[in-house]
Amino acid sequence: MTQVLDRPAAVLVAVSRPWFWPVSWVPAYAGTVLAGRAWLPDRADLPRAAVALLVLGPLIWGAVLAQNDLYDLPSDRVNPRKGTAPLVTGAVSASRLRVWYRVIAVAALVAAVFVGPLFVPGVLGVLLLGWAYSVPPLRLKTRPGWDVAVNSLVVGVVSPAAGWSITRPPWEFPWEFGLIGFLFTAALYVPTTVTDLAADTSAGDTTFAVRFGRRFAYRLGLVLWAAALLISLACAWLDVVVPRATLVPQLLMAPVLFAVYAALTRRPSITRLAMISMLFGIPTIGFAVAYIGGLPGILR
Repeated sequence: MTQVLDRPAAVLVAVSRPWFWPVSWVPAYAGTVLAGRAWLPDRADLPRAAVALLVLGPLIWGAVLAQNDLYDLPSDRVNPRKGTAPLVTGAVSASRLRVWYRVIAVAALVAAVFVGPLFVPGVLGVLLLGWAYSVPPLRLKTRPGWDVAVNSLVVGVVSPAAGWSITRPPWEFPWEFGLIGFLFTAALYVPTTVTDLAADTSAGDTTFAVRFGRRFAYRLGLVLWAAALLISLACAWLDVVVPRATLVPQLLMAPVLFAVYAALTRRPSITRLAMISMLFGIPTIGFAVAYIGGLPGILR
């Protein structure tokens, strides 16, 4: 592993955390499905969609996380979960990481131009939010509430809106879908501040969990998760964005999702949060099938 990370390309990939790429890819794909009522964009839009995946995956995450690593180094050094981070291990220097950040950020903006002019402000906005999240004096990561809001906005609202904008104007993006995405993302993000509670406390970073404690973070997560489930049910009942055909399956699945969330976030870990996300994939796929009208090649 050490020999692999001696290669600059491998270090660069490690900085961008490939396991994070689907965090923006999945909601972006949901936005694309929502806009086109199809599993894939039209053939004419496929090249732009492919570049959008590049932007929303390695480029955005590479830029945002490179900057985050630079300013999180004190807490990362005492965080067992970050023990293999390239900047912590010395596989990359801070000066080189700053250069990489600039190059990747510019590449993301240039690639966004190919996707479409309306895609560029969204990418620029995410880069600015990433800067505000990590860099003093704003450093929203250490401003409880703002840390949750920034991540929830980017992943839960901006990502699906970006997928939507590949084929339709972003101002037509349904706000109900964005609200549901924001709440679900917030419910998943709040427990992550608990997983890093000790390291953030040691480094003096006043994150949400550091300020309000484990118990309040757990209770707020439950409220956010329940609110997202209830709003999704209401949308299905009204047949707004969420198809009414999903109402009965949602009524059956919602108590399961709530119970699993409640059990796994009591003592949260990245693995447990990943398990919740995987389980949440079941109703997400069900939504897409109902919205489009069948699986690929079926019920066409």
